[in-house]
Amino acid sequence: MTSRSLLSLALALALAGCATPTPPPAPVASAEPAPDAAPVQEAVLPAVPQPPERPVAPPAVTDPALPLQQRIDAFVDYTATTYGVAPEAIRAKLAQAQYLQRTIDIISRPAEAVRPWRDYRPIFLNDARIRGGVAFYRENRADLDRIAMETGVPPEYIVAIIGVETNYGKNTGNYSVLDVLYTLGFGYPKRAPFFAGELAQLFALGQDEGIDIATLKGSYAGAMGWGQFMPSSWRLWGKDGDGDGKRDLIGDRDDIFASIANYFVVHGWERGGAVAARAVRDPAAADYVPADIQPIHPLSALAARGYTPQPGEPVPPADAPAGATLLTLEGEAGKEYWLGYRNFYVITCYNHSPMYALAVHQLAQAIRAGSGP
Repeated sequence: MTSRSLLSLALALALAGCATPTPPPAPVASAEPAPDAAPVQEAVLPAVPQPPERPVAPPAVTDPALPLQQRIDAFVDYTATTYGVAPEAIRAKLAQAQYLQRTIDIISRPAEAVRPWRDYRPIFLNDARIRGGVAFYRENRADLDRIAMETGVPPEYIVAIIGVETNYGKNTGNYSVLDVLYTLGFGYPKRAPFFAGELAQLFALGQDEGIDIATLKGSYAGAMGWGQFMPSSWRLWGKDGDGDGKRDLIGDRDDIFASIANYFVVHGWERGGAVAARAVRDPAAADYVPADIQPIHPLSALAARGYTPQPGEPVPPADAPAGATLLTLEGEAGKEYWLGYRNFYVITCYNHSPMYALAVHQLAQAIRAGSGP
């Protein structure tokens, strides 16, 4: 479901939905525990349920040891069998696909150093981006508010996703999606199962929606439209927001808004739930970095470690079995501590970077503040 060059971690959004982590193993009991044995592991809350993993292409398509033509033949069989696309139609489009070395170069280069929060935040939290979001919301308010009422996803978060991903539709990508997925599916063994799977989904999408897939443009990773959806995301979670019988995530704003909201809902968005809270660290607290960003830590357990919400920050109701994760970021004035609740985790399902999710959250808050009641 990304400002491509500025956001190296945005590929993670395009590549996979959130996976529920495997719970840590229970500690093994010792017959004679040492006097200073580690304390019993603290209880955690259930992980946020997630939809099934998206299908990937089989080894017959992706094994680099096999000749290219053999893999292409296997891809045609796989796509035809799995999605009911005519083999001759698949071969005709593949014959148009071009290998893009630039795509391989971009995706293969060593990852850029991760920006600290103090440098990352201004990319998206600046006057131009906020003003653009306020104007976009005002322009589309009726439709956004209607979809928010239906789904429970506040309109400012839909707008903020579009603002972070494509600067409100101004930068959706100029790469041929067919060429990109053909190149990565057959020329990038490290992620070939995923990308070849997405190429198959692209053929299915074309058949489902009556789209000439050779005309689709997107990012260097194959993400498309204002919300930067991969083909599987479009097929699985795209929505017809205006009832015209189509799911157009390239040019139909109702469909774009409804699809982003649905992506959140499918991945566990809680209607009316909090997203994040600035936290206070007790001076005596030890550093703590949770193993993952699932909101599985009870607030009482985080408080026992010395991390509590700042006064005035949102907290779940006392009777809600809500948890959070803890973020420690390098801000302009030093370390910042944040609690990410369930809805914060859902934003990370769009892109796995916690800084991405916090940028979306803060941009949404700024858009809401600038848009009036």
